[in-house]
Amino acid sequence: MPECRPVLILGGGINGASIARELALNHVPVVLVDKADIGSGATAYSSRLIHGGVRYLEYGDFQLVKESLAERTRLLQNAPDFVKPLRLHIPVVSRWGGTWQTMRRMAGMDRPDRPTRARGLRLVQAGLWCYDAFARDRSLPRHTTQRREESGVPHLNTLYRWVCAYTDAQMVAPERFVVALLQDAEHFAMAHGERFDVLTYHDATLQDQSVTLRDRSGNTTCELKPELIINASGAWVDQTLQQLSVTAPRLIGGTKGSHFVSHHPKLIAALDGRGIYAEAQDGRPVFMLPFGDAALVGTTDVRFEQPPQHATASEEELEYLIAAANQVFPDLNLNREAVAHHYAGIRPLPFSRAKRTAAVSRRHTLHPHACAELPMVSVIGGKLTTCRSLAEETVAQVLPQIDRQVAANSRDREIPERAPDWKRAVDAPARLQEIIQTEWVQTIEDLVERRLLLLNDPNLSRQTLRKLAEALVHAGRLGDRDVETAVARCQQRLLQHFGKTLVDSD
Repeated sequence: MPECRPVLILGGGINGASIARELALNHVPVVLVDKADIGSGATAYSSRLIHGGVRYLEYGDFQLVKESLAERTRLLQNAPDFVKPLRLHIPVVSRWGGTWQTMRRMAGMDRPDRPTRARGLRLVQAGLWCYDAFARDRSLPRHTTQRREESGVPHLNTLYRWVCAYTDAQMVAPERFVVALLQDAEHFAMAHGERFDVLTYHDATLQDQSVTLRDRSGNTTCELKPELIINASGAWVDQTLQQLSVTAPRLIGGTKGSHFVSHHPKLIAALDGRGIYAEAQDGRPVFMLPFGDAALVGTTDVRFEQPPQHATASEEELEYLIAAANQVFPDLNLNREAVAHHYAGIRPLPFSRAKRTAAVSRRHTLHPHACAELPMVSVIGGKLTTCRSLAEETVAQVLPQIDRQVAANSRDREIPERAPDWKRAVDAPARLQEIIQTEWVQTIEDLVERRLLLLNDPNLSRQTLRKLAEALVHAGRLGDRDVETAVARCQQRLLQHFGKTLVDSD
């Protein structure tokens, strides 16, 4: 096998991590760089569903649905520590609503950006019949239809006449999944004596055919001449190209999706471990999902032109989601106080001038940059569900550019959770140190938001933040004098970015 310089991947989200793993399995050396933490973009702010995309059917995107369902099956088989089946219920008001409009849309006779009428029973049943047929997965139960008053049906608003149920899947902790992907790739590369580096909180600059990597202090960590650059920075794709001085048309037209987490006992009881897939007043799908000991409600779909890292859930969006939940479960009378915390992320969708954001394609594509000083491609789009197939397609397209052939893929490779006790790591100093040392942890925020998922803990306290800071001092990630500053910074971010208040704060 010819000697090969590393492939440089920019972006450590679900797509970047999956591509890095696919390359490592093909014995290609990898350097993955992220300007923030791994999994800190759209990956951490998703709806956490592993799904085929029922609503993609009405846009006629059957190929995306088939691909997504096939990947759903693979994830259920290969990543059972992360992905679990979830039964979803669709409440329906009318019998034929939206059917004619969908037929015209699929035939290309209707504008895709026209607002969708409420979907009726026959339309939902037809979609779920196709869903079951495309899935070909006998391990999951097929869809059912029941009247609202029948036993076993969630206690919904009386305006609904029927409830259709089907099975998809849920990944509660995609942040942990990114870590698992990268650890699997790292262990494989180390076992074969090949390079696999992950550098977080680093910027990359390109000059001639050399890339300089600098840390947060501006210090040069290394310089390398990669064989190829893969821009997998998600919603930051265009900004990454500008930083590298690569001329390209606008590629990303991201939309903001907001969610809120609630510990409201009646909402949790109403879900009873099931998901609800309903429609808001404007026809936009809204999910109400079990989320550990809490409930997750989302999402919105709002155009966003600011830097992706500035995205937060607006009060208008939160009220929109609360209203949607109250429409389904009016007896709950949810209000703003039911929101424990919220989050918002930017979908890395392709740039489009479509008036209706739901009409923008959810497919993934690769955009080559012929003008770059090094061979370079940008990854556009992508979903949590199809991260593996995206990686396989990407590697198949780029390896010939570096005189390599595909020798392996990840279709049947298992993805275990290497830190199954991460929830208890705060009270286990040795385990916490191991996570810090082996999971690319640099800050308190890395631990709170993405490694230990303490963001979801209703009892998170300043004392816990201080304990984490002291662990980072012990690991050499933080100076003794910086503990209180780091704790205060994290507390402020939790409040401003997520609307989360610590239990012992003023």
